[in-house]
This record gives sequence, structure tokens and C-alpha cells, in this order.
Amino acid sequence: MPELTSVANEFLRTEIEQFVERPDERERLIALYAGASERMQSMSAALVEGEHLLVDALAREALADGVPALEIMDDGLIAGMALVGIKFRENFIFVPEVLACARAMKAGMSYIEPILSESGIEPIATVVMGTVKGDLHDIGKNLCTMMLRGAGFEVIDLGVDTSPDDFIDAVEEHRPALLGMSALLTTTMPNMGVTIEAFIDAELRDEIGIMVGGAPVTQDFAEDMGADGYGKDAVACVELAKRLAEAEKHRVEA
Repeated sequence: MPELTSVANEFLRTEIEQFVERPDERERLIALYAGASERMQSMSAALVEGEHLLVDALAREALADGVPALEIMDDGLIAGMALVGIKFRENFIFVPEVLACARAMKAGMSYIEPILSESGIEPIATVVMGTVKGDLHDIGKNLCTMMLRGAGFEVIDLGVDTSPDDFIDAVEEHRPALLGMSALLTTTMPNMGVTIEAFIDAELRDEIGIMVGGAPVTQDFAEDMGADGYGKDAVACVELAKRLAEAEKHRVEA
């Protein structure tokens, strides 16, 4: 396992040392950055600092020099957002900083997405995302949506205040493998269970993997609501989506 000194970028080393407290997350981030080129580490650092113009320039220069689009996306952009997601979850940064980082990632992805589309790379799976009925908060959901798209998922974003019928209509129209629901208010959390019950009533529950998340949501709550999985942050959301998509693929093939 690489040590922190294996990360060439001083800014990233300092960020990990100061803000990443969980041993498993430290190991994962250190391995992620240590395995990336110094150029990609610089892009990750610029993204974490919310420097969208610098990320834009670095992405353009890297593509012009022949760096593969997937490397830029994985080792530069997504790697940076992994650190942003942890800092946001632990309240080291707040909504304005996250929005700046999201803008930086969007700047880089504006060059990457057309290349991936033209290459004919099939998305891992389609995911319908939405904040539940009665809840107008979307920062966490938007961060998850961006990370999912960057990881190779096609995402249908329904926005906020999404009713059970809206979720069902979207699933019937797009036939996704996964559905993601978020809630920031404890008063709207029960609407996750209401939505899942609506899928049961519509006889659609067995056809889709359902994941939930949001600041007040817990693993126990997710299990009580009948969800298939819970993600504590945007990084966990992507990891969960990959597991559920693979399980859904095997179910369909069986």
C-alpha cells in the first residue's frame, strides 16, 4: 500500500493529512493519487480548490497532448471530487465551496463527455435520481449525479420535490437499472418509504435497484424503508451504484 509520501502533489498530501480521518479512506485516496501522473494530480488539486478556469485549461492541454479521455476523467476529475465529497460530508467545506468544485468538474467534463459519446462506450447503467416530495435541497443529489455521470452512468435527474408518481413515470419511460432518492429533512425522509411502497403497488419494485442517501439518512433507515442500499456520500453513491448495477445485470441475465 502506497504511503502519503508517494503522492507527488504537495497540496493533495496536505489535504489528505488535514481532512481525511478514516484510515480506509486515507488509504484509498493515497492509492488513487499515487497511481496518477503528476499532471492529473495537479488537475485534482485545481478541482479541489474550485479553480474552474485552471481545470478547463489543464483538461484541454492534456487532451491536446494525447492523454486519454478516460485517464483525465478518472485520475484527474473524479479523483478530485472524491476528496471534495469527503470534505463536504465532514463539514470541512460547505455549499458555496462544493458548487465551485462542481463548476470545475463540469469545465473538465465538457471536453470529456463528447469524446466518450463518440467512442461508442456504453454507459454502465441508467440511473433515475431525484430529491423526494416536499424537499427542495439538491446539493448532495447534484454531487452524486455528477459523480455518477463521470463514472460512466447515464443519469436522468428529476430535480427536487419529486413525487412517487414522478419517479414511477420516469422509470416506466427510461427503464433504468437503478433509482436514487435523496432527502435532507427528517420530515421528508418517510417519503422514501412512500415511494418504495408506490413501486410495490405498481408491481415495479422487483425491476429496479433502489438506493437512498442524504444527511439524516442511515443504513438502518434505508433497510427499514426497504431500499437496496444506502450511500453516505457521493463517493459511496458511485460505489453502491456499481454494485447494484452489476447485481441487476446478473438478475436480468438469469
